[in-house]
Amino acid sequence: MIDLATYLLFLAASVAVVIVPGPTVTVIIANSLRDGTMAGMMNVAGTQVGLGLMLLVLAFGFASIVEQMAAVFDIIRLIGAAYLIWLGIKLWHANGALADIAMTPGSGMQKTGFFWQGFLVIWSNPKALFFFGAFIPQFVNSTLDPVPQILILGATFMAVATALDGAYAIAAGKAGQLLTRGKISVLEKISGTCLIGGGLWLALQRR
Repeated sequence: MIDLATYLLFLAASVAVVIVPGPTVTVIIANSLRDGTMAGMMNVAGTQVGLGLMLLVLAFGFASIVEQMAAVFDIIRLIGAAYLIWLGIKLWHANGALADIAMTPGSGMQKTGFFWQGFLVIWSNPKALFFFGAFIPQFVNSTLDPVPQILILGATFMAVATALDGAYAIAAGKAGQLLTRGKISVLEKISGTCLIGGGLWLALQRR
């Protein structure tokens, strides 16, 4: 189906692409620092479901439809950017309130909230879909059925993204646990800056 050399090249390229922090990683780090590793992992789960849907769009030939709906994706992108910036501003004005949340189990955002946040962020970045459409086909053998090849390559990319994004979540979550109450306000500023930065990154993107 896919020769080993091509697959290994794709794997290496996927690692190189995923390891560079983008808006998704900034959200994962911010939430893991603030609410612990599980929050970041739920972001990762939402992101992967979003990527899975993008993969299906690519595999079954809906990319041309998406191209025609560019204006809709621009609206989604701006909504996602505004959402991240709003969250970041809230953190900047929290004034240490996260210390009380951290000490009260279940008082923060629900797990499903972090999941849908991750889903929204990945779909707020239409570049991800168009990147999929430009990146994966380069490794597809045009003499063979493209659908199973795209699904295999896409699943590999998702596995790489899950592993590396999950590592970011775990590392940030452990770092957050080491903070004392007196440093919570600084943490809020750092997390808020990450979210605002991710929102601005999305807002300024062009396909």
